[in-house]
Amino acid sequence: MHFRMNWQSISFDWNQARAFLATAEEGSLSAAARALNQTQPTLGRQVAALEEALGVALFERVGRCFELTGPGRAVLEHVKSMAEAATQVSLVASGQAQSIEGKILITASDVLSAFWLPGFIAQMKEIAPRLAISVVADDNIRDIQRREADIAIRHVRPEQPNLIARLVREEHAHFYASRAYLQRQGTPVNARKLADHHFIHFGEPAELIAYLDAEGIKLTPAHFPYGSRSGLVGWEMARAGLGIVAMSDSIAKATPEMTRVLEADFSITFPIWLATHRELHTSKRIRLVYDHLAAYLAKGL
Repeated sequence: MHFRMNWQSISFDWNQARAFLATAEEGSLSAAARALNQTQPTLGRQVAALEEALGVALFERVGRCFELTGPGRAVLEHVKSMAEAATQVSLVASGQAQSIEGKILITASDVLSAFWLPGFIAQMKEIAPRLAISVVADDNIRDIQRREADIAIRHVRPEQPNLIARLVREEHAHFYASRAYLQRQGTPVNARKLADHHFIHFGEPAELIAYLDAEGIKLTPAHFPYGSRSGLVGWEMARAGLGIVAMSDSIAKATPEMTRVLEADFSITFPIWLATHRELHTSKRIRLVYDHLAAYLAKGL
């Protein structure tokens, strides 16, 4: 039986549904407006228009937050399906694009973004000058399936079955400190002497403390008085002489004022994965960037 759409039954547009979904996921109009790069009044009008078109209240306001009503929860499941379908349309269209031009969005940690990707973009400028490459420097795992990025560089293997992932290299990290810090505080000669030093943390220090404890290196939260959720900021803190930091050898090698300490007592090996969506991998421009980026990362800095 051939299905024919009843167009008269659809009384709202996709922008309204998109505004509703963002508000439901983000929990407030202000957060949803930021996520969609819209103004809060515009987003509020779109949600109100959807409620009017459907004839139901989708949210109730609790303080500054929006909570779904019963009808809102029912509508949400269908709008999520609409969003997934819209994403697939975009993926298929991008995957079929065969011209070596257009936009590519790469996401990586802020450290990789700052130290590795500028050189790669300069290389691609010579290979494909009509490409426009943007970088999202973010330590959080962004959702490639929802087109927040075309290509992702990650330190864990993506598990989603509709993603293509390639292990491009194993990277090594050690402890580093600035020469000025070591001149002032002394150079630790063994793991026991680390208790006399300050350390820089990325995010919460608990994970590194647990890792070091398993390696026989005993540190406490008191050893980490300085830090940041940004690896790049933490590295700059160490360069300023605030303490010892764990950093990739490739990046430390490009910073001559930093000195490796306790090479024999501490070493981390971590993978670098490159991921993209299976649909996007059929795009000539994304395949070009993906393959060149894999080769560039494999060589190291």
